[in-house]
Amino acid sequence: MYKRYKTGDLWMKRKYYAIGGTLFGFLWLHFQNNHITRTNIKYKNDKLPPLFDGYTILQVSDLHNKAFGHNQSKLIDKTKSIEPDIIFITGDFIDSTRPNMDISMKYIQESVKIAPIYYVPGNHESRFEYYEILVKKLHSLGVHVLDNISIPIHKDDQKIFIAGIQDPSFILENTTQFEKTLGNLKTNTKNYFTMLLSHRPEKFNAYVNRNFDLVFAGHAHGGQVRLPFIGGLFSPNQGFFPKYTSGIYRKFKTSMIVSRGLGNSTFPFRIFNTPELVVVTLKSQY
Repeated sequence: MYKRYKTGDLWMKRKYYAIGGTLFGFLWLHFQNNHITRTNIKYKNDKLPPLFDGYTILQVSDLHNKAFGHNQSKLIDKTKSIEPDIIFITGDFIDSTRPNMDISMKYIQESVKIAPIYYVPGNHESRFEYYEILVKKLHSLGVHVLDNISIPIHKDDQKIFIAGIQDPSFILENTTQFEKTLGNLKTNTKNYFTMLLSHRPEKFNAYVNRNFDLVFAGHAHGGQVRLPFIGGLFSPNQGFFPKYTSGIYRKFKTSMIVSRGLGNSTFPFRIFNTPELVVVTLKSQY
């Protein structure tokens, strides 16, 4: 009897440990996929006009129509607390595999009241059969859709340019056409401080070749799973141990900021890689 009791007691302990471990795992995964972190980056450039010193940019990327609270309340509250001068959305705002414009548009409807929004599409928008309807809705709310165009931003008599390029998948990954479009955008903003919104970080050398000053990209999802001391594990179009997944990268006169993004697509979990909002403060030398 004594031996049978001890065996049963041990079995119950193991059962409780298994239940506790499973519950902890679920809570940890929930935190990893729903806790929004803020990354602050200061960027300095001699070309930046002095009136833009302290200009604050919020980058929102790869939402994949994920909901953060009822009607995006948590994401909207985070945006309000940042008080940005401008908001950049760098693609995959919706998810083509489970499209739901309403979830993503809830964020736009409120955030456009906080700051002007500039948007470029990602590879998921290129596969979205209602992309033209999405663009019309964005325009109706006052969002600047940068489909291969550049727009000046004025402060009194000083100005900078924001350019945006469609994801290469819109032209079936035609590298020559993508780089030609980049060249046209930079020609139109020659001699001015120019920021580029582009979904793809792996095209960094093309941005460097065209001498863009500051580039904003997403797409990599931070590598989805991030390993300590190593970084991202896998990224579309970069494969295993991708080079461009998070933070700022510099080459010659071009800098590129890559957001880890907010949502997920094919792989449903983020591990050591919480959803991210990137806040960039521009600094002038003057």
